[in-house]
Amino acid sequence: MARTIQCIKLNKEEEGLDFPPYPGELGEKIYLQVSKPAWEMWMAQQTMLINENRLSMADPASQKFLKAELEQFFFGEGSVPPADFVPK
Repeated sequence: MARTIQCIKLNKEEEGLDFPPYPGELGEKIYLQVSKPAWEMWMAQQTMLINENRLSMADPASQKFLKAELEQFFFGEGSVPPADFVPK
């Protein structure tokens, strides 16, 4: 039986993640409060941010930027696309 949680992003009960998707305290916080559908939303947002900002995941500054956006997406005011982003 799937684990359900009260999703902080969707503000409703949804299926929880199978494991913490990020290391440390942040990963545990996400595991306890973020649903699978909300995590899929983040994955799409993250992909857009990586592509539009031409981030390299080998670059510590890019990793730091994405971590901050991740925290904003779930626990802050939300992550926003770059100013010049035009969705298809």
